[in-house]
Amino acid sequence: MRGAVGGPWSRRPRPAPTPHARAAGRAAARRAAALEYSFVPEDRRPVPTPGLLRVVRWLEAASLPLSAMEEPKHTRTALEAISRRLDGKAAAASTYRHKRAVFHHVPEYAVELGELSANPIRKVKFRKVKAGGEIDRRSVVNPEQARQLLIAVTYAGRTRGQMMAAMFACMYFAGLRPAEAAGPRKANCDLPETGWGARTLEKTRPESNKRYTDSGESNDERGLKHRGEKATRRVPISPELVAILRDHIDRHGVSEDGRLFRTRTGQTFPGSTVSMVWKQARSYAFTPEQVASPLARRPYDLRHAAVSLWLNAGVHAPEVAERAGHGVDVLLKVYATCIDGQHEAANKRILEALTT
Repeated sequence: MRGAVGGPWSRRPRPAPTPHARAAGRAAARRAAALEYSFVPEDRRPVPTPGLLRVVRWLEAASLPLSAMEEPKHTRTALEAISRRLDGKAAAASTYRHKRAVFHHVPEYAVELGELSANPIRKVKFRKVKAGGEIDRRSVVNPEQARQLLIAVTYAGRTRGQMMAAMFACMYFAGLRPAEAAGPRKANCDLPETGWGARTLEKTRPESNKRYTDSGESNDERGLKHRGEKATRRVPISPELVAILRDHIDRHGVSEDGRLFRTRTGQTFPGSTVSMVWKQARSYAFTPEQVASPLARRPYDLRHAAVSLWLNAGVHAPEVAERAGHGVDVLLKVYATCIDGQHEAANKRILEALTT
C-alpha cells in the first residue's frame, strides 16, 4: 500500500540545499580539515579519509604562498578576515586584538626563517576601536553573594561540586586566575591552624585542545602569566581560605603528585565541567533576575570581585598588583570602574577648594 509506513508516500520530500547552504557546508568542512588535520602536528594527525584528503588538497591549492604577504593588499585581507565573526558580522574589539596578536607571530616566525624580509603587518594601517579592557562592575559580587555561590557549588552534581568548591574559593579569597587555581600542590601551600597562610604559585594549568599541546594532554603545565618560566609569586591567603583548604584536604585528600583539585581519576577538571557546575551554582544562589544579569557570569568574575574588594578596602595598588600578578598601570586601568568610595572624598575636596 502506498499509504503504509515506509511506503513512498510516507517519505517527506527534502528541500534541495540552497547555494548559501552549500557554501556554508563547504566552509565548515574546510575549517574542520584545517583544525583537525592540517594544523595538527604530523605525529598526532588522524588517519585521513578520502573526503578529508580532497578538502586538504583544495586548501593547499587555493592558499597563497607565504611570500604573498609582502604585498600589503594580502595582509590587509587577512586582517579584515580576523576582524569578523564566522557570520560576517564585526567581531568585538577585544576579540580582534587577541587574534591579531596571535596572527602577528606568524610573519615574525617567517622573518626568522628568511621567508619574509620584514613583518608586513607593520606596513598596514588597519585599526579597530580599541577595547577599553575595564571590568564591568555589574559582574562583581559582594562578599555575601560570593559566599552564597561557594555554598551553592557544593550542591552541583553528586560530588563534583564538593570537590571544586575550594578551587572556586581560591579564585575569590586569593584573587587567582582559573589556571592558577586549578593546579596547586599541597607542598606549595602554607596552611597554619590559625591565622593567615600563603600559597606560592609556580605553575599554571591552562586548558587547550590536546591536539596542540606538547604533552598531548588537555592541560600542560606552564609558567606564570607575564613572568619568566621559573618565576614564582607568593600570595597571602586569609584565615577563611586556609580553613577551606584544610577541610578540602581532610575530605578529599590530594593526588599522587600532590595536587589538591582533580577528578576521581586524577585529571584536571575540564573547562566544560567547571562551567557547567558554575552555571548550576548561579541558578541555586541567585534570583532569576540575577541569573540573567552579568553578575558573576563566569568563574573568572570571582577574581575580579577579589581585586575590586582589595582596592576598595584601601590596600595600596602596588600590594594589590603583586598579589594579583598585575602591573600597577594595568591594574588601575582594568579596575578603575570598580573602585567605589572615591566620589564623596573627591566632592569634599572640590567644595573645600571652591570655598577657600
